[in-house]
Amino acid sequence: MVGAKDLDLALSDDQVELILGYVGLLHKWGAVYNLTAIKAPADILSQHVLDCLSIINPLLKRVGSVASVLDVGTGAGLPAVMIAIACPTIRVVALDAVAKKIAFIQQVGLQLGLNNLVAQHARIERINSASFDLIVSRAFASLGDFVNGTKGAIKNGGIWLAMKGRVPLEEIHSLPNGFVALEVEALQVPGLTAERCLVWISQTSAQAT
Repeated sequence: MVGAKDLDLALSDDQVELILGYVGLLHKWGAVYNLTAIKAPADILSQHVLDCLSIINPLLKRVGSVASVLDVGTGAGLPAVMIAIACPTIRVVALDAVAKKIAFIQQVGLQLGLNNLVAQHARIERINSASFDLIVSRAFASLGDFVNGTKGAIKNGGIWLAMKGRVPLEEIHSLPNGFVALEVEALQVPGLTAERCLVWISQTSAQAT
């Protein structure tokens, strides 16, 4: 797949077919349910799919290939579906408060046979399982709201990953007490000129205990 090699991703032919299958489903369902403002398959591929695939190698480096990941405010399943396809040994839960978006992700999982993907219709404040190694968000909320709203769902020692455009310096400086930005990682997404970065966040030892 064009762009995957630029991201140094070794995707199998089957994984590429699954990604293209997702693009087709999003194009079809998106026209009816208004799941995303981006409608054309080529634009979905560049602005959604490759944007989300760009986090795969950094994610694997941080949490490994056997982990549990929660995607908060997943929308049309981004990045949850891309993680599930690219990392079949990672358990991914896609969470959203909008029922039609969860119905779409359930259909995606069923049609593409993604057994490691679970779609859950709920508000994040109700998830207090403390069962996730990594919690990720893509344009979901401010960093402060993100970590405060999801801290009940993360394991002791777990980390947060916020997908952002420009480096959100003000948000980083305004993180609540007990949280620290571990790293801000610049990304280059093939075909996109817009700035992209990842903000990795953890609890301090005092907060974690």
